[in-house]
Amino acid sequence: MQETVLITGGSGLVGSRLTQLLLEKGYAVRHISRKRDLGAGVPRFRWNLDTMEWDIDAIDGVSFIVHLAGSGVANGRWTAKRRKEIFESRVRGSQLVCEMAQAAQDSLKAVISSSAVGYYGTSTKEEIIFEDANPGEDFLATVCVEWERAVLSCKSMTHIAVLRTGIVLSKNGGALPKMAFPIKLGIGSPLGHGRQSMPWIHMDDLCDMYIYALEEKLEGVFNAVAPDPVSNKAFTKCLANTLKRKILLPHVPGFVLKLMFGKMAQVLLTGVNASSEKMAGAGFKWQFPELESALENIYN
Repeated sequence: MQETVLITGGSGLVGSRLTQLLLEKGYAVRHISRKRDLGAGVPRFRWNLDTMEWDIDAIDGVSFIVHLAGSGVANGRWTAKRRKEIFESRVRGSQLVCEMAQAAQDSLKAVISSSAVGYYGTSTKEEIIFEDANPGEDFLATVCVEWERAVLSCKSMTHIAVLRTGIVLSKNGGALPKMAFPIKLGIGSPLGHGRQSMPWIHMDDLCDMYIYALEEKLEGVFNAVAPDPVSNKAFTKCLANTLKRKILLPHVPGFVLKLMFGKMAQVLLTGVNASSEKMAGAGFKWQFPELESALENIYN
């Protein structure tokens, strides 16, 4: 019997690729978004985060819910309005996912939700961070804590896994094209002191991780990162080598980034050396465990 996966944020960067891979594996896929369109290639059901309403027929016969929805963190300066949007899109979305899980209990097998390594806060230290570490106290950490709390509130109803995601590498969007652009022009350079960790993961490995988590009915929190942690300086050098360019300029000073991006610059100037050990212990195998092979696959 064909199993059905309902995805929130299914039209986004990760959701689009995950949808493709799930369809290739024989799953039926539905999206839930702002507009209903059952005649689309992937049927779309409607939810409204302002009124906290959703189409009840979205969960008919659903075996799995994958929760990816949330306003983009890097889509502009963190004004008060933007911060509110980032926070509410994740917390309210997770609350609705729990409502769906409760309504779908007869057929539902698992809920897999995204989160971010931003949970651990900002750091310039290099110690390895595991899933049981305390959360940070900055804005992104606060968002992640409440995001996870909302989705984990329905763990009595079904299996719940949370994937704290690092920087997702894809040439179709996200951070990588923005990082590659100045390097292609010959003006790329490390950010700040360049020693900050960059927890990354290839898009296909992340999508495989979601599929593995739902098929294996994983429970708990996992760092969704590759097992090859690198610094910003090492990442920039590897990306330049892959693109066959040279790094000619000195590091971009931190104060310049703060002038350009405001408080959002903290994401660029700090990082977390998040461990992938727990996911490896659960039996997951990466296609691209090393940065060089990941970038070669993406660009060459």
